[in-house]
Amino acid sequence: MNLVTVFMVCLMAINAWAEVESKSKPGRGRGSMWWGIAKAGEPNNISPLAPGMAYLDPAIHATLRRKQRRLARENPGVLAAIAKGANLAINECQHQFRTRRWNCSTRNFLRGKNLFGKIVERGCRETAFIYAITSAAVTHSVARACSEGSIESCTCDYSHHNREPQMNNMGVVAGVGDWEWGGCSDNIGFGFKFSRDFVDTGERGRTLREKMNLHNNEAGRAHVQAEMRQECKCHGMSGSCTMKTCWMRLNSFRTIGDILKDRFDGASRVMVSNSLRSTSVNENTLTNRAGSANLKTNTNSVGGSASPNSVLSNSIHARGHQQKRVNRYNFQLKPYNPEHKPPGSKDLVYLEPSPGFCERNPRLGIQGTHGRQCNDTSIGVDGCDLMCCGRGYRTQEVTVVERCSCTFHWCCEVKCKLCRAKKIIHTCL
Repeated sequence: MNLVTVFMVCLMAINAWAEVESKSKPGRGRGSMWWGIAKAGEPNNISPLAPGMAYLDPAIHATLRRKQRRLARENPGVLAAIAKGANLAINECQHQFRTRRWNCSTRNFLRGKNLFGKIVERGCRETAFIYAITSAAVTHSVARACSEGSIESCTCDYSHHNREPQMNNMGVVAGVGDWEWGGCSDNIGFGFKFSRDFVDTGERGRTLREKMNLHNNEAGRAHVQAEMRQECKCHGMSGSCTMKTCWMRLNSFRTIGDILKDRFDGASRVMVSNSLRSTSVNENTLTNRAGSANLKTNTNSVGGSASPNSVLSNSIHARGHQQKRVNRYNFQLKPYNPEHKPPGSKDLVYLEPSPGFCERNPRLGIQGTHGRQCNDTSIGVDGCDLMCCGRGYRTQEVTVVERCSCTFHWCCEVKCKLCRAKKIIHTCL
C-alpha cells in the first residue's frame, strides 16, 4: 500500500468521524465546523495554510463538509480568504465583548469540536452574534479578495460601469464636478452568494435552531452589503476636481462589528410559525440581499462564456439549485412576545435566554469571571460590581515595563526607551 493510498484512507476516516461527531450534537448547526479553519497554522493543530498545501491537509478537510470542499476546489484561492475571514470574525468578536462577562473566548481547535465552545449549542444571544459575525466576515473577506485578484474565479465588480450616476432633485449629479463609474469595486455580489453557499451548508432550515442560524447568517451578510460606500478619485489640473472616478468599496469590518454589537443588544427572541412568506416578499428579499451585481452573464467574454464575476458561473452552481435555496430561507419569524414587532432582516434573533456567565460551568463551556480584570470606577458591564457578580474584587499595585519616548531615525528605524510605571489593577475574586 503506497503513501497516497494510506493518506486517502486516513482522510476518509477523519471526515467520517467528524460527520458523526457533528450529527451527535442536534442542538448545534451542522455548518459551524468550518470555524476551525481559523486555527490553521497553530502548533499541534493544523499544518500551515501554505499555497498548494491547503487541499492536502486532512485536518483542514475534516473541518469542512463535502459541499464546502467542492467550493474550495472550484474557486482556487478562496480557502485563504475564508481563513482570513474566520480570524477576522474571532478578533472582532473578542474586541466587541472584551468588557463583558462572556468575552468570546476560543480554544485550540480539536477535530470534531467547536471553536467557540459549547455555548453555540444554546440558541442564545451570544450564539446569534457568533453566526452573524462569522457570516459577515466571510462575505467581507471574499468580496475584498476578489478585487485584490486573490481568487481565480472572480475579479472586480464592473457592473457599475454600465450605470449612470444618480441625480438629485435638481437633475444635477451629486458631488463636485462631473464623475463617472470606474476603478475596481469590491465584489459584494460574489462575496454574498459565496457566503450563502459556503457558510449556510448544513443549515437546511428544518429545525427551529437551523432557522435561527440561517436568519442570523443572512443578517450578517446584509449589514456588509448595506454598508458599502462610494469612494472617488479626483482628476484635473493642479489638483482640481473637474472630473471624478468613483467605485464601491467595503466599509471597515470594525464598523460592521459595531453595528452587529448594537443588534446584539437589541436582539429579538423569536419562534417560527408554519406559514411561509409570500413569493413577492421572498423575491424582493433575494433581490435586495444578493445584490444586482454579477447577475448577468458577460456576453463579451471569449466564446460567450460566463464572466468570472457571475454568480451564474459553474463555480457557485447557482442555476440548478436556485429554487432550493429560495425555499430554505422561506420561513416566517414571529416574536416570542406577541406584543413585540416581528424582527427585520437585519435583526439578530435568539431562541432562549443566555445562561449566567458568573461561575465556571464546564457542561456549558462557560469559564466564569474569576480572575477577570475590571474597572472599579465604571457602572457599566465592565465595572467590578457587575463583572464580579457581587463576589468582590482584589486590588493590586503592579509594576509594568512599557516602551516610551519613541523617536524615528532616518531611515528607517524607530527607537524607544523602556520605562517602568506602577498601575493599579482590580481582579474579580
